[in-house]
Amino acid sequence: MFYQLNTLLHGLPGARLMTYISFRAILAAVLAMLISIFLGEYFINFMKRHQIFEKQRDEKIDPFNVGKIGVPTMGGVVVLTAILVPCLLVGRLSNIYLLLMIATTLILGTLGFADDYIKTFRKNKDGLNGWVKIAGQVLVGLLVGLTLRYSPVATMNETVTTHVENGITYVVKSPSVKSTRTTIPFFKHHNFNYADMFSFLGEENKYRAGWIFFVMLTVFVVAAVSNGANLNDGMDGMCAGNSAIVGIALMVLAYISGSVVWANYFDVMYIPHSEELVVFLGAFVGALLGYLWWNGFPAQIFLGDTGSLAIGGIIGVCAVLIHKELLIPILCGVFLMESVSVILQTQVYKFHKKRDGSHVRVWKRAPLHDHFRTSMEQVHKIDPTCVVRFKGRKNLDHEAKIVLRFCIVTMILAAFTILTLKIR
Repeated sequence: MFYQLNTLLHGLPGARLMTYISFRAILAAVLAMLISIFLGEYFINFMKRHQIFEKQRDEKIDPFNVGKIGVPTMGGVVVLTAILVPCLLVGRLSNIYLLLMIATTLILGTLGFADDYIKTFRKNKDGLNGWVKIAGQVLVGLLVGLTLRYSPVATMNETVTTHVENGITYVVKSPSVKSTRTTIPFFKHHNFNYADMFSFLGEENKYRAGWIFFVMLTVFVVAAVSNGANLNDGMDGMCAGNSAIVGIALMVLAYISGSVVWANYFDVMYIPHSEELVVFLGAFVGALLGYLWWNGFPAQIFLGDTGSLAIGGIIGVCAVLIHKELLIPILCGVFLMESVSVILQTQVYKFHKKRDGSHVRVWKRAPLHDHFRTSMEQVHKIDPTCVVRFKGRKNLDHEAKIVLRFCIVTMILAAFTILTLKIR
């Protein structure tokens, strides 16, 4: 809204500030942080007055006897509101990339809200049917992938160079095209084209197959990161803290992709108009940091699926929009570890149960963060015959330390992700 008003205020002192991406991104971050902090307090009091609580765990699970009873849930409402309001105020609402991010936030936020509503108000611990969640994630993936395929403004320039002559900077760009190219980490002067995998189909058909593969990959990325963030949301400040760090890294990558100068410097593809993602991600990071005011240990509110599903989807979609989806396994390494730990735990347990009836676990508990605060005594209390492959240390860690260490790991991975643009 303010961006559009800028055209009417042209000529007034300070009016040009709204044309700068850096200014609008910082403004969006500050607004989101303030909204998240102040709305968070109101939301917590509202939920407590109406006795809308979630019993996340009690002393039977936590070895430090941190019973979290009577803590409001659905805190994702606060986060998503804090993201959307600044974007509507300072974002360029005609931008296709910003509109896709807003749509992703609304669709996955609604999906998560429905899941939390069923768990909290209908007292159904299973929540929304798993297939319905997958259907919603597939819908978002298809929306993003098909928009990039058919929207005339969603284009890219594979190469861009700048040079200065007589004090004037000249920009030379390759033709604007719709492409399934993506950035490969560690390789210089080489963007991989998914269509090249289907060269055996012929010159014309390989591009059709490449786009089909790209759309399917987009669906997979959205679903994988969304579920990974959801699994990571199990300790105070865990999901919000890790996601904020990932959001900052994505801001850097989006700024580079949307700038002719920086795209040339880092030798990555230039994506016109993608700089608006920096504004959205500024609001995203600000909202999460403000939310940590209430969600840091000991949490006064829980994120719920309303927030975690949308947060993961936002990260996945943003990576796809700037054609950096192959960096996701590095950048979101913590989410990947959480997902893999659950898959391994489930499959190994089922395999041994079916083969000889034994109870075998890879970790003491899954997702992985729960492994570090669970003792063997707790495991055997629940299942005396259980065998654990990786027992870990006897000394258990408090969840505050676990969260901090996971965030440090994410910081290292985020820094390494950005470094891959130069380590080639």
